[in-house]
Amino acid sequence: MSGAVTKSAHDFDPLDEALRPPINETEEDRVIRQAQEAEARRVSQAIDDSIRAEKQAQKKKGIVRLLLLGQSESGKSTTLRHFQKLYTPTAFHEERILWRSVIQLNIVRSVRTILDALSDIRLPTLDSGGEDSDDSGTNLPQELEMLQMRLTPLRHIEALLIAKLIPPSEDEVASVIGSSAISAYHSHRSRSSERSWRAQEVFVRPGATWKGALAKSTRTRPVSLGNTGMQTRDEAQEVIHSCSYDIMALWNDRLVREVLRRRKIRLEESSGFFLNDLDRVTALNYTPNDDDVLRARLKTVGVSEYRCEMEAVAGRESGTEWRIVDVGGSRSQVPTWVPFFDDVDAIIFLAPISSFDQVLAEDRSVNRLEDSVLLWKAVCSNKLLANVDLVLFLNKCDILDAKLTSGIRLSKYVRSYGDRPNDMETASKYFRSKFSAIHREYSPLPRKFYGFCTTVTDTTTTAGILASVRDMVVRRHLKQSRLL
Repeated sequence: MSGAVTKSAHDFDPLDEALRPPINETEEDRVIRQAQEAEARRVSQAIDDSIRAEKQAQKKKGIVRLLLLGQSESGKSTTLRHFQKLYTPTAFHEERILWRSVIQLNIVRSVRTILDALSDIRLPTLDSGGEDSDDSGTNLPQELEMLQMRLTPLRHIEALLIAKLIPPSEDEVASVIGSSAISAYHSHRSRSSERSWRAQEVFVRPGATWKGALAKSTRTRPVSLGNTGMQTRDEAQEVIHSCSYDIMALWNDRLVREVLRRRKIRLEESSGFFLNDLDRVTALNYTPNDDDVLRARLKTVGVSEYRCEMEAVAGRESGTEWRIVDVGGSRSQVPTWVPFFDDVDAIIFLAPISSFDQVLAEDRSVNRLEDSVLLWKAVCSNKLLANVDLVLFLNKCDILDAKLTSGIRLSKYVRSYGDRPNDMETASKYFRSKFSAIHREYSPLPRKFYGFCTTVTDTTTTAGILASVRDMVVRRHLKQSRLL
């Protein structure tokens, strides 16, 4: 008896039991059930066919995966925008108007940085040659105090622009971080520094979310119409326009420049710097041009993927699809790089060599150039990337040139530079040699070194470099696919 029970328990199939027609099923119910089952089989087959067709299309098209790596503020997002401008120019031009709010925020933030530097401090006389002090010197001149008062409306505009850029569901994206413009400022110089440098850095999630939010706020100006519809009222632009002369007066004031110099605040070296273009960017009918979009600063958190299709080549029915991934560069996001190493064809690594005299915002004990070198070593030595082409952009060469020309000694911060000439040509060759040596020593397998001195905000030069990188990557991809 027990043997029969055991056999029955083993033979029981719950799935078969569930699919078995009901015992009391009528003829009409049976016809309905069979029709539903046939429809379900048809849908399932259609899904399978679609998946197979997509895989075949991908094989014919060919997909190149490019990864952008580098520390925060190294120029990754600007490089990504260059790709968009070069290979999807129509969409890039249509979205330029959406960047106006970003540029407005950049202007307001620059003004705020200056006002924070001036607030609640006592200035030494300009001919004293000493550092600023809280115990001696003179107060701000009355004209600067008046400028501070007249620029107060910009605080409201700052809050308004942040609300426009960050959808209500993404309020948590806004974060507090030290401003990049003061990364080299030693906070112990002033009692007011801890309070005055607490500036909110706006982070947005990558993709179309923030653009969609702006498009809704400007829905009377269809994006597809490009520059048309500019007559629509823009409160932020109106207020910035009304404050334009005061902003110019603040930026061009001799005392202000001296305070910024003493505090080592170099606004001109930061992305999103537009104070030298105030006549143009504060005009009521201002529309960002291509260079403005490339120079604008908008920090993203998370991963951004951009897709574009290159032209077809001989022997292929369609062009190569490029998937360009920009990952976060802050220290907390570096561990998230590894999952993207799988199945990547090439990496563009950006090292801002102008930051030799700056420290990380996340860890002020770490030099930014030293951090870039350590990241480059880690990427070169990673065994997952042994067969991946690494392209090095020694970026922000224009800022490096300006620093060296102004008299800042590279050897003071990079001791191995020794007594070499303190000029751009010698410095760039030195850095290229150092990074090349790391590439050669730490790569698991021998591979060619591709290194470029770049200024990614320089449209013409960068376009040529990216075209060379594209051709190199495509040729290697086709060789690996045995199509070339």
